[in-house]
Amino acid sequence: IGIETQLVNDRARVLRNNATAAERRLWYRLRQLKVSGQKFRRQVPIDHFIVDFACLSHRLIVEVDGATHS
Repeated sequence: IGIETQLVNDRARVLRNNATAAERRLWYRLRQLKVSGQKFRRQVPIDHFIVDFACLSHRLIVEVDGATHS
């Protein structure tokens, strides 16, 4: 893994551990979709971006708006 990739992965880990209240509420709901085959991941590194939630099998990204996303 390159140093840039490692930095993005480390940042994603920090974001997962410090989710906003809105992200925690949405994550609670998105996890329930796993039963029907829609597995979401949170704080997913894609290239040099980190997306809030992603369902990779459906190629779907969900971003939560708010002050921390400016």
